[in-house]
Amino acid sequence: MAHEVLLVANGDLRLAANRKCWPAQKEVEDKLIAAIAREGFAARRAHEYDAAKGHGFIDSQKRGLEVFRALDRKLPLIVVEAVWQYSQHILAGLMSHEGPILTVANWSGQWPGLVGMLNLNGSLTKAGVPYSTLWSEDFTDEFFLDGLCRWLGGKAVRHASGHVRAANDMMLPHKAQLVGRDVARDLQDKKAIMGVFDEGCMGMFNAIIPDRLLAPTGVFKERLSQSALWAAMQEVTQEEAAEIRAWLDAKGMRFNTGADEASELTDAQILMQCRMYIAALRIADEFGCDAVGIQYQQGLKDICPASDLVEGLLNNVDRPPARSPDGRALYAGRALPHFNEVDECAGLDALITNRIWTALGYDPETTLHDVRYGAPFAVNGKEEFVWVFEISGSVPPQHLIGGYAGAVSERQPPMYFPLGGGTIKGVSKPGEIVWSRIFVEDDRLKADVGAAKVVELPPEETERRWAATTPQWPIMHAVTYGIDRDRLMGRHKSNHIQVAYVPGKAAATQALSAKISAFRNLGIETFLCGSGHDLV
Repeated sequence: MAHEVLLVANGDLRLAANRKCWPAQKEVEDKLIAAIAREGFAARRAHEYDAAKGHGFIDSQKRGLEVFRALDRKLPLIVVEAVWQYSQHILAGLMSHEGPILTVANWSGQWPGLVGMLNLNGSLTKAGVPYSTLWSEDFTDEFFLDGLCRWLGGKAVRHASGHVRAANDMMLPHKAQLVGRDVARDLQDKKAIMGVFDEGCMGMFNAIIPDRLLAPTGVFKERLSQSALWAAMQEVTQEEAAEIRAWLDAKGMRFNTGADEASELTDAQILMQCRMYIAALRIADEFGCDAVGIQYQQGLKDICPASDLVEGLLNNVDRPPARSPDGRALYAGRALPHFNEVDECAGLDALITNRIWTALGYDPETTLHDVRYGAPFAVNGKEEFVWVFEISGSVPPQHLIGGYAGAVSERQPPMYFPLGGGTIKGVSKPGEIVWSRIFVEDDRLKADVGAAKVVELPPEETERRWAATTPQWPIMHAVTYGIDRDRLMGRHKSNHIQVAYVPGKAAATQALSAKISAFRNLGIETFLCGSGHDLV
């Protein structure tokens, strides 16, 4: 009898998403099961397809507990993902599983399994649960099969990490070292407040920083309720909302509108988003927030349009003016860093980045993206692996080709956003960027930092990549220096990656150095990944 391997498929909390994505998941599972069988093992699904729901995903923490209670904890277990998944559904079961764990995703940008798997990996890392991870386009390639054979043979899968260097003792340029030190001291001396509109979005356990780890950085959470945001939106007048829309129209931003609320972006949805923009600034001002994160997807999705237009505007220095009820200008002339999906690791990073870039005289706009997908493409005659970094709309217009005039707002996909709302869609401008990710491992804050370039691809290739992912969302074509596809995937501890532009390669070295200095002065263990800078 063949050795048995358990298979689980974790999914979304939203029924519409699970139903829509199930055929892709089923196709991936069939290919994976066949690959396992060729190695002499038998994969058994640990939970059945639910005909009433129309999918075979674990779709809640309750269901996850039911499934894991019935499992043999000692058997090898594979979590296979072709979709976005809520890690909380299965994390409790994985934390007590005694057999080896393998996370697997299909190399596709469609729903996307890669993003879901990276979130689960980051969550397992934070929880201290050992795991191996693999990915494949069709589950027949040598890279995947070699890793699968190793794991089925009882060995952990290790990915190359020669691109990673500990940065805590690295010699840094003097000016950058002082800038980072001063930013860190200012945070720790004067403190800062991170406004969190409901914690724990979309099952992202890895996105929550425990208070005892956050406090030494000088940053503290103001836990806010999305119900308070909704209430504050009701206090914003239609005239005030219309002024925000008129400002955006005057900047040349386009809105792709229609009349069908269920499937199209409408003027009413946009005005509601404009009310949310003002309300978010008023609450941030009231509580003295230096950065804010709106969860949106659970809770607010049932009562109002999406928050993504709001988030992108907040992240931009040049943005529509908003005033308090007593007429004061709110955060005039500066961005209020917003961390999408209340990813607190990204929020801390965004706050530090904003202050470092400001001190260096660089444009301080920063945002996070999903590590969504990627494929080789010839850039200036040389084949490069070009990543698709893509998030649901919270990109600042300053990052886009043409700024506001290069942006278009399109309706969010109904299966994720039932009440619509527009994005800030555009193509990220070519140039040099610094990327980073703060994460929790071994009960400590750590960070990876690196350099990359954003490239401009032909319009037809951009459209192909949008069609393969989510065409309503802003896109960044990025080439990570000194890090290939599998090294980044094997190392990265999150579905999110923080990015900020710098004015050239020399500036990248300065910015990276200042971030390293700030992070290590704040007690964050830091790693420099890849190349593309003058640090050695």
